Amino acid sequence: MRTSLACAATLFLVSGSALAQAPDAKPAAPVTTAAAQVPPPPTVDDPMLVSVPRAKTEIATWDDALRHVRARSTDLRIAMQEVQRAEGQSRVALAGALPTISGTATYTHNLITRDTLQFGSGGAVRPVQTPYPDYLTGSIVASQPLFAMRAWYGIGTASVNEDAARRSLEDTKRQIALGVANAIVGVVTAERIAELNRVGLRNALQRLELTQRKAALGGATGLDIVRSRQDVEVTRATLVAGDESLRQAREALGLALGLPEQVGVTPNADIAGLEKSARSACRVAPSVDQRADVAALRTQAEVAHRGTVDVKYQFLPTVNLQSGLSTTSIDTGAAPNTTWNIQGVLSVPIWEGGARYGNLHSAEAQELTAHEQLEAARRKATVEVEQARRGVSVADDRRKVATVARDLAAETDRLTRLAYQEGRGTSLELVTAAQALRESEIELALREFELVKARVLDVLALASCPW
Repeated sequence: MRTSLACAATLFLVSGSALAQAPDAKPAAPVTTAAAQVPPPPTVDDPMLVSVPRAKTEIATWDDALRHVRARSTDLRIAMQEVQRAEGQSRVALAGALPTISGTATYTHNLITRDTLQFGSGGAVRPVQTPYPDYLTGSIVASQPLFAMRAWYGIGTASVNEDAARRSLEDTKRQIALGVANAIVGVVTAERIAELNRVGLRNALQRLELTQRKAALGGATGLDIVRSRQDVEVTRATLVAGDESLRQAREALGLALGLPEQVGVTPNADIAGLEKSARSACRVAPSVDQRADVAALRTQAEVAHRGTVDVKYQFLPTVNLQSGLSTTSIDTGAAPNTTWNIQGVLSVPIWEGGARYGNLHSAEAQELTAHEQLEAARRKATVEVEQARRGVSVADDRRKVATVARDLAAETDRLTRLAYQEGRGTSLELVTAAQALRESEIELALREFELVKARVLDVLALASCPW
């Protein structure tokens, strides 16, 4: 009777350990008719089997993500404000070549005066106070540059700066799109791993329950129970780490979308279509030189060159046409109260302490630095594009290897359970095979989503995003 109960418990344990296989692993074929009639595994209950609650905010499509980015992304707003700032500087540069008009008005009250006699027209004499105790003066001065090479050249420089800001905005959009896509894939990957961790914990708890029942019937030792408990605790630790990774992945997605909270992905989201959505939102640039960040740095190098030329124009003279209209309430009797004049003003810079020469050396150094930064960015972009293109095939090969490893782990687990059923294996081998299967399932999930990320990176590595 004791032997029969031990055999029944053994068959019961083997049926429970079969749950350690992943849903897509090939199930082991029943060896005997008795093995197919074993009772179902015991029901286990544990607070850690409850899944992490869904996030309050979830996205389902790429358009949902872009809607949040447009409304809340601080990086996008900063880049847009830089464009507006560059447009404002263009207007400032244009003002340097346009006429300027300024007006002044002055009221004067003199506290100390002296009475004198003033001879007027026709020999008339009249008493006056000198200086005049109260009087008003006003003037309007207009100035138009006639020869101002630096001001005219600055208009073109401001326009190039404006173009550089727009290209930087395009690169910011590309970086945001890449970050959001990676964050979405990261959330889906973490949710899949969290799910696998709970399946592994449930299977470990079922094995522990069956081992305890077998030990009660005399078919297992205390060492078998300890090994099963160790397996449960290891699985718990993995589950805790996986849940925290899921929460952090949701928070990372929230920050990428501009939300200071966890943002999840709906279960029905088409992650495989993420590449197609990214391709529709961004267009591929024809070459590395046309990628937004490289183009922005090339434009900034042009700005630096124009800065050097701008300093050279500081050595040139300027010619301005000025006209002034002034009036006063002082009646001198000799000069008219209102006057109007026109002047041509030639300004020749002679010596200012050497500041222009220092500015010239500084501008030349900035120009060389800008060209070196452009070259470094071009080299980096070339390598990034090549790595992105190669990364798709590498990720696909790693996924294939992980699939074979998972299949081998599933077969090893099946053979181990079969050997344990026939009395030729140990509980250590049973637990080790189950752990290896869990790890291979997680590795396969990581490699599958890594392939999705590689395809998205291949699209966005050389792209411009006009959204």
